[in-house]
Amino acid sequence: MSAVIRVPALAPLRPVRVTERERALAAMAASVLLDYPGPEQPARVRAVRDGVARLPEPVRDRLVAFADHALAADPQDLARAYVDTFDTKRKCSMYLSYFLTGDTRRRGTALVRFVEAYRAAGWEVGRSELPDFLPIVLEFLAVGDAELGTALLAAHREGLEVLRAALTQLGSPWAAVVEAVCLVLPRPSPDLEDRLLQLITAGPPTEMVGLSALGPLEPFAPQGAAHAEVRA
Repeated sequence: MSAVIRVPALAPLRPVRVTERERALAAMAASVLLDYPGPEQPARVRAVRDGVARLPEPVRDRLVAFADHALAADPQDLARAYVDTFDTKRKCSMYLSYFLTGDTRRRGTALVRFVEAYRAAGWEVGRSELPDFLPIVLEFLAVGDAELGTALLAAHREGLEVLRAALTQLGSPWAAVVEAVCLVLPRPSPDLEDRLLQLITAGPPTEMVGLSALGPLEPFAPQGAAHAEVRA
């Protein structure tokens, strides 16, 4: 069992007033910037940088800051930093349900809820990732169903805030992108803020049960409309 990592709680970000279209644009931009930096990533990042110019300043500045960092970085260094950040640190997981369920028997049920939301919108995930992968959820908000996508993110606000706190503590450039996402979501209630503090302190549950506990995830893509290509 991993030792508990103490991550200091951050002050809640005051939400920025955005239209539905602006929220969708910010979500699509964040989806691109939080995805793995593969060979096609520089062109997508440049498209994001050009496409967010009219977003509210606090959101735009955070997205542009990371885009500039990504474009200036050596691609191999950026890819290594991504893996070291998101694949090796429990509190930097990109899988939203992990923060509430960890590697426990509840994880499968949590993942099925994402699949059901996508199916309800007639939306298909065209990639081999678990359905709670943050860039997928953000893309769903942007081009699938804005209301359901916002509800999914709001229901997993605890995970977003733990991720934001951990990335901030690490001094990670990806912290700015997660901050931009939090800025376009409604502010959590006081009760939720109390739960956030407890989760940030304790971290995800650590019961290890193996992949069989994840439930029937293959294939997890719902049937429905064809998957939209990722665009900023």
